[in-house]
Amino acid sequence: AWHLFAIFVATILGIILKAAPMGTMCMIAIALTAFTQVLAPGDAGKSITLALKGFGDKVIWLIGISFFIARGFIKTGLGNRIAFLFIRIFGKSSLGLAYGLGLADLVLAPAVPSNTARGGGIIYPIMKSMSMSFGSMPDQPETHRKLGSYLTLSSYNANLIASSMFLTGTASNPMCQKFALNLGIKISWISWATAAIVPGLVAFFVIPLVLYKIYPPELKKTGDAPQIAAQKLKEMGAITRNEWMMLLTFFILLFLWMTGDLFSIDATTTAFIGLVILLLTSVLTWDDVKAEKGAWDTIVWFSVLVMMASSLNELGFIGWFSDVVKVEIGGLSWQMAFPIIVLVYFFSHYLFASATAHVAAMYAALLGVGISLGIPGLLLAFMLGFVGSLYGTLTHYGHGPAPVFFGSGYVDLKSWWVKGLITGLVMLFIYMVIGGLWLRLIGDF
Repeated sequence: AWHLFAIFVATILGIILKAAPMGTMCMIAIALTAFTQVLAPGDAGKSITLALKGFGDKVIWLIGISFFIARGFIKTGLGNRIAFLFIRIFGKSSLGLAYGLGLADLVLAPAVPSNTARGGGIIYPIMKSMSMSFGSMPDQPETHRKLGSYLTLSSYNANLIASSMFLTGTASNPMCQKFALNLGIKISWISWATAAIVPGLVAFFVIPLVLYKIYPPELKKTGDAPQIAAQKLKEMGAITRNEWMMLLTFFILLFLWMTGDLFSIDATTTAFIGLVILLLTSVLTWDDVKAEKGAWDTIVWFSVLVMMASSLNELGFIGWFSDVVKVEIGGLSWQMAFPIIVLVYFFSHYLFASATAHVAAMYAALLGVGISLGIPGLLLAFMLGFVGSLYGTLTHYGHGPAPVFFGSGYVDLKSWWVKGLITGLVMLFIYMVIGGLWLRLIGDF
C-alpha cells in the first residue's frame, strides 16, 4: 500500500505541477505500478492486469461515451439554438442575460459531462459575442465593466452550479460515485439529482444577484439582446433532422438515467444506447468519435487515477488513514467534524489546478475519515461531491472552463480571486445549510 501510495502521490504532484501532460503522468504510473508489482508481488502477469483494471470500469466509460454524445450538441448546433432561445426570452436586462445563459448551461448539463465543452464550447462564444454586441470589448479595458466582466463571472459560476447538480454534470462526479461505492455508499443518477436540486436552484438564482451587487455591470438594460438572438435563430433556419434526433436522444438518455433502476438498466448502458442511436442515425460518424480527443484523454487518465485510488482502498490504506485521523480528532462530535471536513476540502482547492486531481487525491480519504467519526455517509458523500464542482469558483485555474472564461480578459486576476472567494462562501452556505436541511427532509440522513 505504501509503495502504491508513493506512485499515487508522485502522479498527483506531477499533474498539479504540470511536470508533463496528464496522460503522460498516467502512463508512467501504469508502467511503475506494473513494473514494481505492488498490486501482485511476484506475479508479473497479474500485476499488469491489475494495473489496467481501471479501463474496464463502467464509470470511466459513462464519462467517455457522454463526451461523444456532447459532441452531438455542438456538431448539430442544438446547444447554440437552446442558448439563443433562452436569451430571446430573458435577455432584456444584463441580469436576465446572465440567467438566460445560465439556464442554457443547466439544460445541457445532464447530457454534456464535459463542463469545459459546455462552458467553453457552447456558452462562452455566445456570452462573448453578446458582450461585444453591446460595446464591451475584450481588447478595450475601459469597456470591460460595461457587460463582459459581469457575464463572464456569472456564466462561469452558473456552469459550476450546473456541474454540481447532476451525476453527469462534470467528469469528476462519477469518480465521487465510484469512491463512495468503495466505502459502501450507493449513489444513483436520480439520487444525486434529487439531493442537488434544491441547493442547486437556490444557488442558481442567488449567485447572479450577488455578482450584480458586488460586481455590477455598467449596462443594466440590454433591450437589443432578444432581437440579436432572434436574428441568430433566423440565420440558423428551421430545426434540422439531426437536431431533432439529438433532442430525441437527449430525452431518451434523461428518461433512462432517471428510471434506470426500475428497468434495471445501468447508467453506462444508457450512455452506450444514446451513442448507438446517434451513430445509426448519422448524427455522429465514427470519425467524430475518433476525433474527440478530450474523451479519449479523459478515459486514459481517469482509468489510471481510479485504478490507483481503488487499489489503495483495497489494500487498506484509506481505512488506516481514516483510523489515524480519527485517533487525532476522535473527540469531535460529527456535527462539528462535518463543516471542518467540508471546509478543508473546499479551501485546499487553492493548491490544485485540476478538479479531478483534487477529487482523486482527497475525496475518498476525507469521506473515510468523516464516516469513521460518525458523519452520515450519504450526507458527506453528496456534500463533498457538490463541493468538487463549487470550489472551482476560487481561482482562475480551478476548473476546466476557468482558463477559457479568464482568457477572455474581461476579468482581472485580483477581481477573479476576490469575487471568487465571496461567491464561494455564499455557495458553501447555501449548499451546507439549505442543502443539509433538504437532505434531512428527503431522508438521506
